[in-house]
Amino acid sequence: MSDSSQPVEEEPVYKDGPRPYTLAVDIGGTGLKASVLDANGNMVAPRVKIPTPYPNPPEQLVASLTELVTSLPKAERASAGFPGMVRDGMVLTAPSFSCVQGTGSPVDPALVEKWTRFNLSAELTKAFNIPTKVANDADIQSVAVVSGKGLELTVTLGTGFGTGMLYNGQLLPHLEISHLIFRKNETFDQQLGQAARKEIGNKRWNKRVLKAIDVMRTLMAFDHLYLGGGNSQHVHPETLPDDVTIVSNSAGILGGIDLWEPDHIGVHHDVDH
Repeated sequence: MSDSSQPVEEEPVYKDGPRPYTLAVDIGGTGLKASVLDANGNMVAPRVKIPTPYPNPPEQLVASLTELVTSLPKAERASAGFPGMVRDGMVLTAPSFSCVQGTGSPVDPALVEKWTRFNLSAELTKAFNIPTKVANDADIQSVAVVSGKGLELTVTLGTGFGTGMLYNGQLLPHLEISHLIFRKNETFDQQLGQAARKEIGNKRWNKRVLKAIDVMRTLMAFDHLYLGGGNSQHVHPETLPDDVTIVSNSAGILGGIDLWEPDHIGVHHDVDH
């Protein structure tokens, strides 16, 4: 069994660093977070955060993010992690934001229509006035934590269940595993999301996490799996196999700079530098 321990969140030292600066935005189902990273991936300003508003159509999200980042230092480029299927900077699905009050609340067909094929990359490029790349939020966490060796999987445990996969450090196209049936005719999201953890308690929820890891192992024979997201703090590290590691939730921000690396298959590269 692993002797992994919960990562200790230390307050970083903020100072000017080498450019280019990257505005890194983490769009979550419960909170919107942002900071600015220097060329080495170090934060040059404290992270800012606000609750995710609901209902949350595209225009509301863009306005909220524009307001959120006003106090941050000027950056030359931006990246944003989004909780849904994103391809070439375009949102294909937005499960949380298609619901009136987020995951678990009724789906609003009007919100589904607004979010489907919404070009979030283009709209944030205009709003921030800098080139902006957008990818799935779990994918962005993934590029920040992997070793770059073999097939590595990141699972984010937060409002829902997210995954990101890399092979030899190269981000692969995103798969929405969270919406597949996991057990008892419920999806990974429904069985392992925040609502389920609160309903059944951490002990039973941890057993489900271990079962999900087994499923992921069978599905892709990963070389290493990383557990992140806000609810990773509730995982019992002593129960984890040796090839599973808990990582800091700050990876959702810190992965923003890595998204600009040119060799990721799962990211669009037609944004002007």
